[in-house]
Amino acid sequence: MTETHATLPPGAPAFPPGRYGRRREPGRRRPLLVALLVVALVAVMTLVAVRLYRQYGDPNYDAEVITYTGITDSQVVVDFRVTVPKGGSAVCLLRARDRDGAEVGREEVTVTARPDQRQVTAQHRVATTARPFVGEVLRCRPVG
Repeated sequence: MTETHATLPPGAPAFPPGRYGRRREPGRRRPLLVALLVVALVAVMTLVAVRLYRQYGDPNYDAEVITYTGITDSQVVVDFRVTVPKGGSAVCLLRARDRDGAEVGREEVTVTARPDQRQVTAQHRVATTARPFVGEVLRCRPVG
């Protein structure tokens, strides 16, 4: 061999010529591809956020339980208040649970506010399959 380490650039490995095939150049960065992937990811995440907000996060439809009474082996009466847009309507999902937390009853109720009011107070009897321990409003959403 006539090749010496002095003829190679500093830090370059000394491979015998032709033994390992052609060496690849270091990969090029692809900033355009990375930028397009980031834009696509942001667009998808925005669409998911908008869909979830429409489904669960509308602040115009807020509900709170005032009290639950009338507990028997087959029912619970839930008194609740719903905030809706003036004169609007909402569909609320009510649920009854037993002492262990298992769901024993579930019903949807539609409430409508008077034209000049934003709050509706309602009372509804939820039929149950076992003795309930608590009645609650899970969520309210616009009618439609």
